[in-house]
Amino acid sequence: MNRLFRASLLVCTLALSACGFHLRQSAALPTSMQRMHLTVNGGGSLQRDLARALEDSGVTLEDEGGPGIAELKVPVAAFDTDTLSVSGGARVTEYTVRYQVRFEVDDSNGQALVPQQRVDMSRDFSYDALNTVGTDAQVEEIRRSLNDDMVQAILFRLQAAGRHQLAEPAAASSAG
Repeated sequence: MNRLFRASLLVCTLALSACGFHLRQSAALPTSMQRMHLTVNGGGSLQRDLARALEDSGVTLEDEGGPGIAELKVPVAAFDTDTLSVSGGARVTEYTVRYQVRFEVDDSNGQALVPQQRVDMSRDFSYDALNTVGTDAQVEEIRRSLNDDMVQAILFRLQAAGRHQLAEPAAASSAG
């Protein structure tokens, strides 16, 4: 029994590593973003989760902007719920939850490190008119999931911008 368990655990581990599965890691942000002031319109869970993810990536969050401090601004972070489909009896059967976020990062001199970008995400869900109790909880869970995905999307874009910034000087020196 013990050998069978170990063998199946080994097979599962090898299968996961072969398929490309990796645990999420913190984003590697450039030195220009190591000290940052975060402003999220409306605050809420996006600000809290984004702050936690930035700190996990080694960023020192500052209470105020200043010399050597980048500014991550999120002027738009909005959820919207729309009807996706209606049954023959004119009852809603599916909804979609949309999440739109716009953000930008400026250095301490106001120069854009990451120009304003817009990220849109959505999730669809079925609505059961006989079970309306679960709908609010379902929408809340979808929002939480979208928020987690949005934090990761922002971090990946910040990381990509950092790689781009590092690549520009190297490309300019090799061209010259």
